[in-house]
Amino acid sequence: MSERSEKLRYNLHFYFDKGTNSMQAHGEICAVYGQDTLSRTIVRRCFSLFRSINFDVQDAPLCGRPITEKVNAILPKAKHDRHVRCHDIVKGINIHHQTVLNHLKKAGWMPHELTQKYTGWNCYLRISTET
Repeated sequence: MSERSEKLRYNLHFYFDKGTNSMQAHGEICAVYGQDTLSRTIVRRCFSLFRSINFDVQDAPLCGRPITEKVNAILPKAKHDRHVRCHDIVKGINIHHQTVLNHLKKAGWMPHELTQKYTGWNCYLRISTET
């Protein structure tokens, strides 16, 4: 969540505690921050949440399946065989190809730059000295 939207939610909560209705709060916030800052629907939704005893102005944690075990298996495979193909890592741990590439890039493993002659071939990984 951006700092700006959290700040606006705190302002909305202030107007809610003050006893103003959602339309008055929308008018006051738009007068200060500009007409395109918040829609009336968002203000009504926030006031509805505040009425339902949900006073948390921060975003709820995202739900989803953690994949840390699979992600932690990427680097040992690359360290074991420095010439392993991304495709082989993907097959071995059943994880999306782009996820493998992202984590290898974060860890400093970069795909070997291919010349025009070899662009149709699968890329092999090697450790890079670049950061």
